[in-house]
Amino acid sequence: MINFEYTRASDIADAVRRVSAEPRAKFIAGGTNLIDLMKEDVERPTRLIDITHLPLKAVEEAPGGGLKIGALVPNSDLAYHPAVESRYPLLSSAILAGASQQLRNMASTGGNLLQRTRCYYFYDTATPCNKRAPGSGCSAINGLNRMHAILGTSEACIAVHPSDMCVALAALGATVHVLGPSGERTIAFTDFHRLPGDTPQIDSTLRPDEIITAIELPPKGFADNYTYLKIRDRLSYAFALVSIAVGLDIEGGTIKEARLALGGVAHKPWRDPEAEAQLNGATASRSISCARQSHSAALIMRSPPSTTYSTIRCHQYLI
Repeated sequence: MINFEYTRASDIADAVRRVSAEPRAKFIAGGTNLIDLMKEDVERPTRLIDITHLPLKAVEEAPGGGLKIGALVPNSDLAYHPAVESRYPLLSSAILAGASQQLRNMASTGGNLLQRTRCYYFYDTATPCNKRAPGSGCSAINGLNRMHAILGTSEACIAVHPSDMCVALAALGATVHVLGPSGERTIAFTDFHRLPGDTPQIDSTLRPDEIITAIELPPKGFADNYTYLKIRDRLSYAFALVSIAVGLDIEGGTIKEARLALGGVAHKPWRDPEAEAQLNGATASRSISCARQSHSAALIMRSPPSTTYSTIRCHQYLI
């Protein structure tokens, strides 16, 4: 039994004050990941701060022509929002590829960014895990690692970020808006999640006393040429073995701009600038072939010795 206190934040500033005053406090919105972690004795917060009544549930036009999404917008509402379906279908497709309808109804946009790895050893408190217990070791490196990272790994951790939505947000070049005691700041999406290094217990650059208030999408949504592909063990309610989000701006048979992000391969959604560079400025058929060769070689060169060959082959297939 985990003893904790429950409070409800009256406004955003109150939420920041409360979380700043208690280092082991956690925000709770949909709770689709946090409650599981508490049940498994992985997370032991001293206080849950309910933020479900905060005014962060709007999807509205951003000043620069993009779209601003409140942190408490449910995943289902976001996926089926008319502006997202028409202007950012890549994001809608990625959201609908994740979890189940019931979970998407509960899960919040901000919470999706902060969900933790689904590594078996992270959840198993009887095994060493540097992410759960820093300094204890990484059981996955020489254990069952079929669903683990092949890029950006360290000797301390080979866990992957589990989100589908975040892969699309990385490809789109979203921005995260946060608020803390020092005021508001924005974080480029590619800088929000971090690689494990020597501190795999730290998943993101969000400070412990900050709250996510919104995610902003840029004006360009690649609505005409996009795809989100996901390989998993079953067709629903399963995390990606590998996934890929692609957006292309094509004019007259030439790719003017390409965006490509990978999921299921790293501690964070993985933008692939090398493959994007191969695609930019070339004809669609030739550049895609070049990008496939470049990406395949990069995967083999960057992958740690413990990587399963099937994981690399899955990503080569998606490309």
